[in-house]
Amino acid sequence: MAEKVTYQLMIRDLPEELRPRERLLREGPASLSDVELLAILLRTGTHRESALQLAQRLLTTVGGLRYLREKSFEELSAIPGIGPAKVAQIQSALELGRRLASLHPEERPRITSPRDVVNRWMPRLRFEQQEHLVVLLLNTKNEILAEEVVFVGTLDSSLAHPREIFRTAIRRSSAALILVHNHPSGDPTPSAEDLQITRRMAQAGEILGIEVLDHIILGDQRYRSLREEGVLPLKGHSL
Repeated sequence: MAEKVTYQLMIRDLPEELRPRERLLREGPASLSDVELLAILLRTGTHRESALQLAQRLLTTVGGLRYLREKSFEELSAIPGIGPAKVAQIQSALELGRRLASLHPEERPRITSPRDVVNRWMPRLRFEQQEHLVVLLLNTKNEILAEEVVFVGTLDSSLAHPREIFRTAIRRSSAALILVHNHPSGDPTPSAEDLQITRRMAQAGEILGIEVLDHIILGDQRYRSLREEGVLPLKGHSL
């Protein structure tokens, strides 16, 4: 009697759009199932199973994701195909998730006036020899979600493109943003280029629903707020 031959489908045999790692990079981790996320942690399967199949068997054996953390190192290591290295990867990931869940909400700095921005960025940019364009991303309470240097060099409208500014703002679900840049000369008087860039960003923000609250230009212990000077009239969101 001929021996029955079975073939296992490995992850590398799947179309690229179905591979867990490629899907995570393309669509984000939230789009993946528990099995797919666990397969990425396991990295490899066995000579009989793909990482996906091993992940599915592991979850079935322990009773689901909820019970995975309750299993000891020894219990997980006893499951065929799950050696000490894989157990260490799984338990490290679970512990990181537990620690993240136990963190208290972080106090976010809140911007209430241009002076708040100046106090944060004047010490950092005052003596820079090149212009730095910084974006502060804010939520609906004017709390800082992120601060990012998006450009270094001579600032002009052809280089400071709205897509560079708003890419991060969209990713962070920002309600508003503030632009900051320095003048190495020490004179914060806005140039024609500064005004053009400001209006261009404001127009892009209006289309995207992310208001540009201010553009603050820093000099040597001096600053200019284009909101205070009427270049950026407020439409809803305010400092």
